[in-house]
Amino acid sequence: MDKLSPIKIPLLNPNEPEALLSSLEVDEGQKIEKDDLIALVETTKSTGEIRAEEAGYFVGLRFTQGDTLQAGEVLAYIGSTPEAKDSTLPPWSDVSEKTPDLQSDSLRITAPARELALASGLDLSTLPQRTLVTKKMVESMIAPAAPLDAARVPADEKYILVYGAGGHGRSLVALIQNLGTYEIAGFLDDGYELGEEVYGLKILGGADHLHDLADKGIRMAVNGVGGIGDLQIRLSVFDKLSKAGFFCPRLIHPTAFIEESAILSDGVQVFPFAYVGTEVDVGFGTIINTGVIVSHNCQLGQYVNLSPGATLAGGVIVNEGALVGMRATVNLYVHIGRRARIGNGATVKADVPDGGVVPAGTIWPPRK
Repeated sequence: MDKLSPIKIPLLNPNEPEALLSSLEVDEGQKIEKDDLIALVETTKSTGEIRAEEAGYFVGLRFTQGDTLQAGEVLAYIGSTPEAKDSTLPPWSDVSEKTPDLQSDSLRITAPARELALASGLDLSTLPQRTLVTKKMVESMIAPAAPLDAARVPADEKYILVYGAGGHGRSLVALIQNLGTYEIAGFLDDGYELGEEVYGLKILGGADHLHDLADKGIRMAVNGVGGIGDLQIRLSVFDKLSKAGFFCPRLIHPTAFIEESAILSDGVQVFPFAYVGTEVDVGFGTIINTGVIVSHNCQLGQYVNLSPGATLAGGVIVNEGALVGMRATVNLYVHIGRRARIGNGATVKADVPDGGVVPAGTIWPPRK
């Protein structure tokens, strides 16, 4: 049997188990030496290198540049020959995103896409017929329910829930406490035990407790899931909150400066020392993190995530679900596509397409 040594995704940040595969530096079957650079991965707070731990051949690549992976996942293998493989290991044993899982004569869907569709409650019969349905296509079909109107919240309502007890949720707790406007009822988080105490607050349950809490008269909640590694998780939280009858108010830290002509939708979160300029329009559910600068006439779509220290020059358009990394800068009038990812410290000088990835520390577009 061929010798195969796994190349695993490292854990760059204990609070972010997911990492973006921002760059692949070798090709399938390529000969590599010990310590050769294989790939670059990044989270919102750090960037890391994956280097070869031994000499051999790069084989069995399971993912592509731009994918979001879990720490510990096997990216590929170092084999003893360019043709090395093991039929008991992925990708040779798995149904991959490139291999259709035929459900009927008309529906062709990959295994990952089918899993996501079923988990999200999609009716498979409503999916496109006679074309290969991929995970990316399913993601584009999944959208949270329409945000609720503030009119559904009683005028004297003061209690608020924080859905998500991780790092982002705890930062929101500090923000809300600084505001002094609301009283935090507790956390909702499916990963903790009921009654457990986190950051001085009780865990009130998970998603299955939302309707019970609504019946008790609580009508406001905030999404404490940052969704850095997987935007769909953040969107699913908004969907659950909306369907259970919760309203997501905008939250603006007292030290943030918002120009009077700026328009911020409900569900927007603005963290300390951020600046939002004149005639800026910010869509529902967007995160404007600590120290972010959004200059005049920018337009931010729904669910955009601007990481700490990001800077947008005037007239920038950032479309739905895009992520701009820490200390990244975006030049005047640039358009960032839907669900694009701009790496930490990158400089963006031209438009980025939908789903595009700009690696950390680089200049876009790449120099020729």
